[in-house]
Amino acid sequence: MSEHILFPHSENFRNIHPNYEDFALVSKRIMERLGARKVGTWMHIDIGEAMGQLDTNLLEMMEKDLLAYEVLAFIFETKPLGKIISKAKMAIENKLEITETFENKLIFFNEYDVALTFVFNYSAGHSWPEYHLFSTSPEKAITFLNDVNEKLRQLLMQTITYLVDTENGPQRRNYGEQAVVNRDDVFLEHSIKKDIFRSIDEFFKEDGYFFKNYGLPYKRGILLYGSPGNGKTTLVKSITGSTKAPVVYWQITEFTGSHSIQEVFGIVTRLAPAILVIEDIDSMPEYTRSVFLNTLDGVQSREGLFIIGTTNYPEKIDPALINRAGRFDRAYEIPSPTKSVREQYLRKLDIKHIFTDEQFTNMAERSKGLSMSQLNELYMSVALNWHYDGKLAYEERIEELLTQNKRSIKNEWEKGDNSIGF
Repeated sequence: MSEHILFPHSENFRNIHPNYEDFALVSKRIMERLGARKVGTWMHIDIGEAMGQLDTNLLEMMEKDLLAYEVLAFIFETKPLGKIISKAKMAIENKLEITETFENKLIFFNEYDVALTFVFNYSAGHSWPEYHLFSTSPEKAITFLNDVNEKLRQLLMQTITYLVDTENGPQRRNYGEQAVVNRDDVFLEHSIKKDIFRSIDEFFKEDGYFFKNYGLPYKRGILLYGSPGNGKTTLVKSITGSTKAPVVYWQITEFTGSHSIQEVFGIVTRLAPAILVIEDIDSMPEYTRSVFLNTLDGVQSREGLFIIGTTNYPEKIDPALINRAGRFDRAYEIPSPTKSVREQYLRKLDIKHIFTDEQFTNMAERSKGLSMSQLNELYMSVALNWHYDGKLAYEERIEELLTQNKRSIKNEWEKGDNSIGF
């Protein structure tokens, strides 16, 4: 290949092109070291935005021994030659550990003929950090990236992944295994519950065979809306906990912008088929909405994705977001529990059998207007009274909760006519 390169590494251009030589010197030294480790025609490979997204994922795989690697060299002696970080799970802890890093190191993946580094470039008085990926051919780099994506997908199927928008772009957070919510623990009108679980099951069954068999686009989006505390989060947890697919929760913040939207969808698309959960979707900053909607409209950005959006404020969602084909295909209201659902839920909570059948019926009648979370609070309060005083006094607690609802501005959003432009 060298005969086709006008400025090869083999020549020294210090006199005729000093700025180029400043830039090329780092590359020369790296390729010399790679050539000494393994003979081959080493070259830079540009993998676009995926480069920046590899860092954390690769380091985690290396830490878990999912990828064999070698540290071939440090780049600059004036830069750090080691890294210590805090891996404390709680703020009160101070657990320091030595960790691997691509910063100022040349990391070699022998199985793939691929090397990666994050190094500073110095030229004409300026410096800037860059990732560099090297390989002996673009084909080997593709094999490496495909294998990394599959290993990442398998890794993320073991945990719930959170992508949090920060000023430095989306950052991945893993919180380990979450409490499992069984589908039987979801108290919802039967037809809605059946419809939602049926669609999610068919989406991930045999890699979406149903969609392909019927000639349907392999993508789906549902929007869950309703008053706070009625089980939207519980429903989402039951979906994500009972589906064998990577699950990514995207936390929208004040830092959410067009770049983070594209990066989040880029990450999740590489994990497809996968679930993307966007809670409180109405909090999307106004200046990014058009980019978000255009991304939802895109075919490639949605292929293999089952998107679940939630909101407590449906009046902030323009009907165009729901009714526009390819965005959210269905919207499901998660309503306040009916009398029958209230009684079923209270019976499930009563593992100590402190209530009679008549009391369950009476509580269900009296508690009209309470949310699922308030029913949980009702049972806990009554159980405390029973535990300490031997009295239930559920009538008083129900009245207190209903009065609390009246004094709050709880249903004001249902009367509003504001829109965030969806």
